[in-house]
Amino acid sequence: MNAQALALTPPPLSLYVHLPWCVRKCPYCDFNSHGLRGDAPYDDYIDALVRDLEHDLPLVWGRVVHSVFFGGGTPSLFSPERIDRFLQQASARLTFAPGAEITLETNPGTVEHGPFAGYRTAGVNRLSFGVQSFDDGCLQRLGRIHSSGDAERAVKSAQDAGYDNINLDLMYALPQQTLAMAEYDVQRAIALQPTHLSHYQLTLEPNTLFAAKPPQGIPDDDLAWDMQERCQALMADAGFAQYEVSAYAQPNRQCAHNLNYWTFGDYLGIGAGAHGKLTLGADQRILRRWKTKHPDAWLRDAGTAAAIGGDEDIPPGRRPFDFMLNALRLNGGFSLRLFELRTGLPAAAIARELGIAAERGWLDVRDDHVIPTELGRRFTNDVIGLFL
Repeated sequence: MNAQALALTPPPLSLYVHLPWCVRKCPYCDFNSHGLRGDAPYDDYIDALVRDLEHDLPLVWGRVVHSVFFGGGTPSLFSPERIDRFLQQASARLTFAPGAEITLETNPGTVEHGPFAGYRTAGVNRLSFGVQSFDDGCLQRLGRIHSSGDAERAVKSAQDAGYDNINLDLMYALPQQTLAMAEYDVQRAIALQPTHLSHYQLTLEPNTLFAAKPPQGIPDDDLAWDMQERCQALMADAGFAQYEVSAYAQPNRQCAHNLNYWTFGDYLGIGAGAHGKLTLGADQRILRRWKTKHPDAWLRDAGTAAAIGGDEDIPPGRRPFDFMLNALRLNGGFSLRLFELRTGLPAAAIARELGIAAERGWLDVRDDHVIPTELGRRFTNDVIGLFL
């Protein structure tokens, strides 16, 4: 069968907005974030976001935006008035779906707690708090600028402002962390009654301070596994179902924006260093585009081709790998029909690899559905490697 026999149709579209500044760069962070040195040019940056959006609009003419995600950096450094100004400008140029999920990442140490009502008025209907831990010693060793008390007060203030869709980010296997400390973090998080938890292991990413100078007391693999299993059990008991490698949600509270990533949906990325992936149905192409990383260079060039850090077409031969890199993160797996719709390839194009994965006990392939087994979830990288 011809591997390019099917037509590509654009999937759901999301908008990712990168706001690159933070008060201080965390030693474990490999994101495109930049510590503040004096005041950031917030208003100029909002203007530049609009220019960047206008430049890319021809790629998404006529399409509906189903979710918006303000990531960083620390987006809550931008005032509600600035977020509101951007959303008004964006909605004048794009069609937003009714009830579109609009998420703002926030750091408990950078919010004065009053603005939450302002963000809500601006249209932000979901908040994601970078808590990481409720142990002040762990927070200090991670280089965080907030305390456990700051985190609790910030979450409660958001709830008082009317937010009922809140995610808390937690990390485990932290320097000098014990199993009991990891359990305590999850228990404290659950007590705040969020709708979503992100729970992921600290990793020493290249080009970070922790990679150059690893902190002492990082738990070994066995202890990290015990932490993961015990914390998963605590979250499950509290009604949080794991639906992705590091994502847990109350019923019907999965993150729509990230689900679109993981099901190989489309997203338009604007802002310094933002990445996007777009299906161009008329041309039968899947395009990845990323913007210039440094805020100064991006600000100078936003709205012109010079602000594009690079463009890359995903050829048919690489689409199975790119699809699996995302979809195999989902506990519930994916349908073969979704694979065909998102890649423009017939299911037969991956039949051999699926067979090998099933024989090894990594995937459960039933009729039209592919589900990672517990063993497969432990060896996700090996499973994905089959599709290279």
